[in-house]
Amino acid sequence: MPIWVDADACPAVVKDILFRVADRVQIEVTLVANQLIRVPGSRFIRALQVPSGADAADAEIVARVQPGDIVVTADIPLAALVLDKGGLPLNPRGDWFTKDTIAQQLTMRAFMEELRGSGVDTGGPAAFGQADRQRFANALDRELAKRARRDPS
Repeated sequence: MPIWVDADACPAVVKDILFRVADRVQIEVTLVANQLIRVPGSRFIRALQVPSGADAADAEIVARVQPGDIVVTADIPLAALVLDKGGLPLNPRGDWFTKDTIAQQLTMRAFMEELRGSGVDTGGPAAFGQADRQRFANALDRELAKRARRDPS
């Protein structure tokens, strides 16, 4: 089962982790973006450039994702669509989106947009750090190890 990456805003260190995982575990990793993204030469890694436009990469990922596929994204609405299709969305900070938490996350996102729309400075996310990188790598490794135990071929 492949890994899809919402690559336009994905941190470079997360992409590097995914590149190493692709070759180590021999799993297909596809970076989807509306800009050209360079990827290392590997039969397991590819980039898919989609036309410019709001949510074009998201729409392409949703169209291609299959149940059980991993999707790396920080985009909460995309994560909700991936969950609806049976995919497993993983935030670049190492947190899995789940059916139990997605409604709350969508509500909080809408609330923050409303605050910003009314002129309130809500700040942005915390800087992406070493702990986030490690949490992402650990979450991905645990999921891939679980899959390997289920399908030892």
